Amino acid sequence: MARSFSIRRQRGFTTIAMICFAALYLPIGVLVFYSFNAGESLASFDGISLRWFQKAFENKQVIDASLRSLQIAAIAAVVSTIAATMAALATTRTAPYRGLTMKYAFINQPLMIPEIVTAVALLIFFARIKIWTGYAGIGYLIAAHTAFCIPFAYLPIRARLENMDLTLEKAAADLYATPWKAFRHVTLPLLWPGILAGFMLAFVISLDDVVITEFVKSAGQDTLPTYMLGQIRRSITPEMNAISTLFLGLSILVVSIFFVVNRKRA
Repeated sequence: MARSFSIRRQRGFTTIAMICFAALYLPIGVLVFYSFNAGESLASFDGISLRWFQKAFENKQVIDASLRSLQIAAIAAVVSTIAATMAALATTRTAPYRGLTMKYAFINQPLMIPEIVTAVALLIFFARIKIWTGYAGIGYLIAAHTAFCIPFAYLPIRARLENMDLTLEKAAADLYATPWKAFRHVTLPLLWPGILAGFMLAFVISLDDVVITEFVKSAGQDTLPTYMLGQIRRSITPEMNAISTLFLGLSILVVSIFFVVNRKRA
């Protein structure tokens, strides 16, 4: 009997996979290792120390940029996830009709357009609004991040909805449940893993964004990635390694929380 095709059985697959993982994670491992360097050189290791982590925590600019990044990412993730959930419900919980594919493409268009194009467009658009209103606050960054994160949140939510059977929702309607009660007690609990995945993906994308933030931000509105980019242009110190390590730890923590919550719900 012929075996089904599996890419893992192909010759050289394991070797190529190991090379790819090494190229991806080895530089990150080196960065984390040198963040504990006691010396000031990035080329030689002079012992283990937490001095650069302490220096990062004492740096007011780092703290301000970090808090601003978390604020923008949290708000953008919440708003984009709500918008993506409504869009996913509107495009999946309906009979197919002409123009539905165009709506899919329209929602996912930011994923296919180069980010620099989106950044320039937002710069021009918000520049006009700044002139008309005189407002130059952080709201532009939140709006820009929200718009950019919507398709990232939309994809896992839509995928979850497409794999959900409509039978339970129809049964709730047959038992005289209103559309809101059917959504709250049936659809939402089943959809929750997709919503959580979309939220976390949007949060990480917003937290990590550089290009759009660099174009849209005003003076004094640096996020942590743009602050690090500015510092690297001047000089590279192990403090940047320490900040990157903390950033990596935060990402790992967020992903770990997602898996723990999903396992408990399962």
